[in-house]
Amino acid sequence: MHRPTTAEDEVAAELAEVRPGLVSRYLAELPGARAAVLSRLWRALAHEPLPWVTGRESGPDGLTLRLRDGRRLDGPAADPYRTDAYVDAVRLAGCAYGDPARLMADLGVADGTAFVAELGHSVASLALSRAGQPDDPDEWPEQDWEWEQRVVDGHPFHPNCRSRPGFSVAEQLAYGPEHRPVVELALWPVPAGRTLLTGAWPAELRDGERLLLPVHPWQAAHVLKGRPERVLGGARPLMSLRTLALPGGPHVKTALSARLTSSVRDISGYSIALSATLSAFAESLAARTDGLLCFTRTLGAASADSPDLAAVLRESPREYAGPGERVVPVAALAGTGLPARPGWSAAFARLALTAGLRLLELGVALEAHGQNLLVVLDGRGDPLRLVYRDLADIRVSPARLARHGIAMPELTGRIVTDDVGALRRKLFGSLVAGALAGTVGSGAALGAALETAVRDLPRTGDLAVLREEPLPAKALTLMRLSPRTPGDQWALLPNPLR
Repeated sequence: MHRPTTAEDEVAAELAEVRPGLVSRYLAELPGARAAVLSRLWRALAHEPLPWVTGRESGPDGLTLRLRDGRRLDGPAADPYRTDAYVDAVRLAGCAYGDPARLMADLGVADGTAFVAELGHSVASLALSRAGQPDDPDEWPEQDWEWEQRVVDGHPFHPNCRSRPGFSVAEQLAYGPEHRPVVELALWPVPAGRTLLTGAWPAELRDGERLLLPVHPWQAAHVLKGRPERVLGGARPLMSLRTLALPGGPHVKTALSARLTSSVRDISGYSIALSATLSAFAESLAARTDGLLCFTRTLGAASADSPDLAAVLRESPREYAGPGERVVPVAALAGTGLPARPGWSAAFARLALTAGLRLLELGVALEAHGQNLLVVLDGRGDPLRLVYRDLADIRVSPARLARHGIAMPELTGRIVTDDVGALRRKLFGSLVAGALAGTVGSGAALGAALETAVRDLPRTGDLAVLREEPLPAKALTLMRLSPRTPGDQWALLPNPLR
């Protein structure tokens, strides 16, 4: 009986057609990619509130999970903040599994079919991403988009870190930022009178009474299914893939109706309508951080009455770097060697927590994960200040703003909440369990950095909760396995400060 064809096989076959010289490197990268994805999956199995895991027992030989169907799943001790590929196999009912997709398939959980396929895609795409890397990369890139393209492995904790179902190998090579392509965007004409527009729209993206919306080429081919009249060349994809740096100008976030990691990356009318208000509000907040935090301005946002045809133009973060300074996405810091310098991680954590907790006290919780948050470094690599981009998923508390005499902007919907728990989960889950943990790479290193960082911070109620209570993190696997449960779900992780 033949072995079923897997995503790894499919990518190998396509690669042999479009880039045959890369096949051997791809095959060599597969074992490491499986371990990287399995390590992320093991973290989820060990720490997320999955309903079919009925018990967890730690022992000298590692961790045992007791499953609802009576089986046991055994693996190593699971550090929820560890980012290296330390799990090469686990044992389900005594049988060893090194392939995360095969493990998930044999677990046989409800609503798991799509997730199994995505795990297979994640492994194959991760191996492809690693195979395409230069042997001797430049240590310190000069361009902002070059820093973005150094993030090869994707999300440090999501098992679907490189899942791109719907993308052929040729499309991954053509559009994936880690492959360093130059992309030609379609310019889609839309009558101005039928467009939801906030902010300004540049003259070069207008054609008489029509707006020209930048459209990702994958979206143009697979969703809009049309040929554009005009194109805009020279765009460089950033780590989010659908956001690109335009030549000599701003960044553009495009709609991309494909499921990347967990979510379909379209752009809602809600986000378009609030973008100008949020941008102006963020500028006023920056003045309250004593120069610790800047926000990239949203220049314009437009939608043709569809989440599949929309675009947001915003400043490049490099606008907030002075001579001799570099702006680096936090997700790229782990590959720089900076976190290993004595005192560096504590200094960075102090900067990030000072800014994040100050805004939280005022009434704004940032989604400060490693993609949205950037750090400005001086010529020695020391952290100076932060830059934040993409305001679409922050949370704003009217009650906290009022307590500090700050006028509530005209916001509605999911962004607005006075739920203190929701505000703290938003910041702590993204900044501490996400950005900071992903930078230092282990619970011990995170605890050491935080212990030094929090000593001199103002003693607020938010800081007390951060110091004493379990640390929230999005339960990314549970969310993917719960298609009928809207919104975020959460895991509570051991507090590295305790």
